[in-house]
Amino acid sequence: QVHLVESGGGLVQAGGALRLSCAASSAIFSINAMGWYRQAPGKQRELVARITTRGRTNYADSMKVRFTISIDNAKNTVYLQMNSLKPEDTAVYYCHSGGLSDSYWGQGTQVTVSS
Repeated sequence: QVHLVESGGGLVQAGGALRLSCAASSAIFSINAMGWYRQAPGKQRELVARITTRGRTNYADSMKVRFTISIDNAKNTVYLQMNSLKPEDTAVYYCHSGGLSDSYWGQGTQVTVSS
């Protein structure tokens, strides 16, 4: 089983930046696509960013440019750099790993952006 552990969430002022980290318990990145999702109170979980095993990235339109997903294969860690944060970015952010036969989720990390 693959464990995903998020970190880096917290409270930040609007306009600020955070970098979320997702550490995997094994070298899964060559097998599975990795992604970040978020869920705000009263809303559905939504895609933030995704990166495939070939390095192709995909972002939700509202997050493109401001957010960047990247991977450090040596550290088995995927990152989400979040810039120019807005109060509407407040949510629990989840790391995800998905392949043809497996799907894993982290426990989530809270991001709160104050106005």
